[in-house]
Amino acid sequence: MPRSSAFRLWSAVQCRALLVGTVLTGHSRTGVRSQTGSPGSGRSGRDMTAPEPPSAPEPTPAPEPSPTPSTATAPPSAAAAATASGRAEPGAPYTDPTLGIPVTTSWRGEPRNRLVTIGDSLTQGFQSCAAFQTELSYPAIIAHELGWAEHFRHPSFDGCGGLPLNLEMLLRDIEDHCGPAIDWWDTPSALFRARRFMDKVEDYWERGAGCAPVSNTAINHNLAVFGWDLRDALDKSADVCRKMIGTPSDDLVLQVVGNPGERAALRTLPTRPPAAGALTQVTAAAELGEQTGGSRHGEATEDGEREADPDHGIETLIVFLGANNALSSVVELKVVWSGEGYDDLRTKARFTVWRPEHFASELRQLADAVGRIRARHVIWCTVPHVTIAPIARGVHGKAERGSRYFPYYTRPWIADSAFDPECDPHLTGEQARAVDEAIDQYNDAMAEVVRGARRGGRDWYLLDAAGLLDRLACRRYYEDEEARPRWWTPYPLPRELAGLDPVPNSRFLLSDGDRRSDGGLFSLDGVHPTTVAYGILAQELIEVMRRAGVEFRTPYGGQPRTGPVRVNFTRLMRRDTLINRPPANVTSGLHAIGWADEALDVLARALRFGRRGK
Repeated sequence: MPRSSAFRLWSAVQCRALLVGTVLTGHSRTGVRSQTGSPGSGRSGRDMTAPEPPSAPEPTPAPEPSPTPSTATAPPSAAAAATASGRAEPGAPYTDPTLGIPVTTSWRGEPRNRLVTIGDSLTQGFQSCAAFQTELSYPAIIAHELGWAEHFRHPSFDGCGGLPLNLEMLLRDIEDHCGPAIDWWDTPSALFRARRFMDKVEDYWERGAGCAPVSNTAINHNLAVFGWDLRDALDKSADVCRKMIGTPSDDLVLQVVGNPGERAALRTLPTRPPAAGALTQVTAAAELGEQTGGSRHGEATEDGEREADPDHGIETLIVFLGANNALSSVVELKVVWSGEGYDDLRTKARFTVWRPEHFASELRQLADAVGRIRARHVIWCTVPHVTIAPIARGVHGKAERGSRYFPYYTRPWIADSAFDPECDPHLTGEQARAVDEAIDQYNDAMAEVVRGARRGGRDWYLLDAAGLLDRLACRRYYEDEEARPRWWTPYPLPRELAGLDPVPNSRFLLSDGDRRSDGGLFSLDGVHPTTVAYGILAQELIEVMRRAGVEFRTPYGGQPRTGPVRVNFTRLMRRDTLINRPPANVTSGLHAIGWADEALDVLARALRFGRRGK
């Protein structure tokens, strides 16, 4: 339902009455004016927040892509080059994970660690503003299908709904006490319940059982930490994170866990023995890679215990990083291009999008470090186009016929008729295009890394996660035939998901009070996948692993699986509460989430991962 000015005013009055003398965290987001236009766009705007540092020059925008020539007019050499690069045509996704470069391999035995992952929130299993059920992350789903789930080590964040704030549990708590809808007369009660829930979560992770050190000495196989970018993966260790965590304070206003990413790292990265506290994501994976030969966890077949690989400690290493080098642009609805200090752990917090040359510099360092890890197969995942995520919804129709972009991108609960670019937070279409073009250059740099490795004889692969999301983007392509490039085809959902009513899509998840009425691929934060969507990503990675020759075994019994390996989506659907039982107060107007964000600043604070302030 459209926003109500009267409702917002009444909410503000009630909030201030409940917190006399205190400035609310959730100042009305609709009062924030937008940042200036994207580089080279020629647009101007007003910004009530701190402007981009003048010392950071505007980057040269990527040139506007020319129309893709038809097969009849395209030079044969260009078509051949596109095929050899792993693309069906210039500008299309990388469909061949080998990039058309064969590699001759010969393996002996089986590595002790069959699956290791380096990444951020997408790999950790984050959804609805929290790392919670990490046993349903895409790496854990793959481990289940490998028949290796009982050996796959991953951190746990079960307390108080996870870290930093479980939006689904928050809405369910409000629903239990205030009913399925939040009307203006419910505002004081709903605000009280929300504050109480957030205070409980903050206490648990900052001062309660959640801050207790993890005693396990074994290195986790899922090393991902939410909110981390390329530099974090290279430089942050448990020792570094301890120093970055300040003294916790029970703040009445900023009721969100402080330094959540660093706290998550202390449960993810090794901390014991003391010397292990210096290990980063990358060097921790390298330690697992050194575990060659020796016992295979007692795994046995009818022929006896399997022989261990004498050369590789890791069978498959997945690297999925880079989204956080651009994601803040849509979370904060502000484009601040990287400048001096982009490679500094503290200074980089002020940037929301990395310039392609800065990203490429970080990527080269990461690739060099990954190249020293003793892993048989390495799969690099490209960076998805963050502007597709429904946290930033396009309004006022497409900018022009056949365009991928809308004139403005704002919060999903702000209706087209109510959106006002003079006062509502937003990105312009030109800014969205600039962010996408930067990500395209990130991914081209990543493809070049894989291409160079394969030419050098390494068994590295590229999974185009950006292309996967593009094929699932309903508002960008599926619902607009004129905007579809020649290469585009809709992604064929697994039959279990295709049989649901409604069929899951990339819109913001909605409920009609009794059942899901729209969305289903993104969780309630509008950024991270639902459990079944993580299953789709797992399925794509399984296909690459099968191509690499990885043997999958039955989840129970460990017998080799023959034929196609399909993710058990029936199992995932049973566990996916957003698919089978979403909160009733996620109404058709996003009333509850819009209220939570405007009154409590929930999304920005939880998804900012402590980038600024608390």
